[in-house]
Amino acid sequence: MIFGRIKPVDAIIRTAEKKALVRSLGLGQLVLLGVGATIGTGIFVLTAAAAQKAGPGMLLSFVIAGSICALAALCYSELAAMVPVSGSAYTYSYAVIGELLAWMVGWALVLEYAVSASAVSVGWSGYFMGLLESITGFALPQALSRGPVWSMNGVLPSLDFSHGVINLPAFLIALAVTSLLVLGTRESARFNAIFVVVKIAALTAFIALTIPVLDTGNFSPFAPNGWFGTGGAHGFGIVGAAASIFFAYIGFDAVSTAAEETKNPQRNVPLALIGSLAICTVFYVAVAAGAIGAMGAQPVPGPDGAAVMPGSAGFVEACLLPANREALVCSNEALAHVLRAINWPVVGNALGLIANLALPSVVLMMMYGQTRIFFVMARDGLLPEKLARIHPRFGTPHVVTMVTGVFVATVAAVLPIGQLADISNSGTLFAFFMVAVAVLVLRIREPGRKRPFRVPFVWIVAPASIGGCLFLFANLPVDAQLVLPIWGGIGLIIYFLYGYRRSHVGRGLAEIHERDADARPHLKDIA
Repeated sequence: MIFGRIKPVDAIIRTAEKKALVRSLGLGQLVLLGVGATIGTGIFVLTAAAAQKAGPGMLLSFVIAGSICALAALCYSELAAMVPVSGSAYTYSYAVIGELLAWMVGWALVLEYAVSASAVSVGWSGYFMGLLESITGFALPQALSRGPVWSMNGVLPSLDFSHGVINLPAFLIALAVTSLLVLGTRESARFNAIFVVVKIAALTAFIALTIPVLDTGNFSPFAPNGWFGTGGAHGFGIVGAAASIFFAYIGFDAVSTAAEETKNPQRNVPLALIGSLAICTVFYVAVAAGAIGAMGAQPVPGPDGAAVMPGSAGFVEACLLPANREALVCSNEALAHVLRAINWPVVGNALGLIANLALPSVVLMMMYGQTRIFFVMARDGLLPEKLARIHPRFGTPHVVTMVTGVFVATVAAVLPIGQLADISNSGTLFAFFMVAVAVLVLRIREPGRKRPFRVPFVWIVAPASIGGCLFLFANLPVDAQLVLPIWGGIGLIIYFLYGYRRSHVGRGLAEIHERDADARPHLKDIA
């Protein structure tokens, strides 16, 4: 039976130990990894999209999304401490719920990591073009700096190329990061931790410069689109913004993918998960308050006066009006734009430069995360082992990296950041949902198993995490909701055509001797 294909926790741990990755990451490195993977496009760019949906009420959106992430982090912590191996939610689901649902979780994680990398690439593009124009006055034509506008026309998407054709900078940065991952990642090791510190310093400077000029009048009206949108609009309001801004937090689960390379993972993984999430939440709320107070964050209405979704044709047209061009919600480089607006242009340009330097490291982490998920799925026989083939010279999984890179670059070239974030969220919410379910199932099935970290009040926290994920998913835009079942359907076809027959568990192989697992670049090389 499909649902009976469960790989026992002990077998998973033995499998990983056959070719175990070097346990070299300490607590400090893990926290830096979580903060570095989390603080990125979400706060640097999505602040504008959240303001378009919720206005100043996006402050509560950050709190709602962070609270639901905290519940998920607790569930992740229990499983990561029990099963300290690579694979994140995919591995946990395999150990508890079975192969089919584990495959679906792994397939959803592919959607999370790949589309996240595309979104960060688009975010980098906005800051790059903004900095270039601010310093030199040069700007790429819209046809080369913005992708087409996508909208749903019945069951099929329609494209509007009148405001853009391809986001060339986003396309090129994704390919550049792909090349770095193929050639080797040791060269970036010394810079990534520095980038984390620099990003935190930049956000601290932003807070210090905006809070003194805070105008409480900019917080009114606080919720112009209400809690759930007005006039029947779906995906708007404080809750709709929370569903989108959830993207700003999802990097924290990259910590759990590093469990196999962590010293004392039973202690350090839970602490790093919760610690990195707490640090990011404090910064997000403070930065959002500074941006709102400094220049306001009211949504711009569409041509008919109704609320318009960020990235839509109506939104683009509204932002082209002279009265709206300087609005926060219309900026592709929100934080730098705020600093320039309050007469700190040099600091604004410096922040833009920092974003240009730091965001590619987030792209790298997201793409690396996907190759790790592919690697573990191939290790279990659910994908061809050739996908994890190691390059004889560079020592990297070049095949899966190049496939991932082309996909990421193509998607980044044609979709706006708001849609990319919502699509990524749909996959992430499904994975978080399954992790919370797995915690409850394992508590019932194996109550006596050693749990180095236990979710407190598990029968409240885990169901709350499940309900929170469903709640945010229900408030995503409809097109983002539709992506998950379509993507899942494609995954099921692949599973039944290949994975079901080739699965090691299905063939009775309890342990797998992975070839060249120790030849893969370790996460410490990019963390």
